Amino acid sequence: MSTLSVRLPDSLHKRARSLAKEEHISINQLVAAALGEKIAVLDAESYIKERAKRASREKFLAALDKAPDVEPPEYDRLSDNL
Repeated sequence: MSTLSVRLPDSLHKRARSLAKEEHISINQLVAAALGEKIAVLDAESYIKERAKRASREKFLAALDKAPDVEPPEYDRLSDNL
């Protein structure tokens, strides 16, 4: 386990303290969880970008051609409000 000293604005520290108290965890646990979530998001974004580089439009269109050309059931339709 490593130690990291971080300077935070007072308002952010106060909010972190409050959230940690609400969740019944330490500020250290809150910060570690938040950092872990952020890293996971960035890693996922990197993975998707790398995967997209290997994509093939032709293979995608071929897969779409295999899908039936029918209207979706009512419960699975997009709203007109979009």
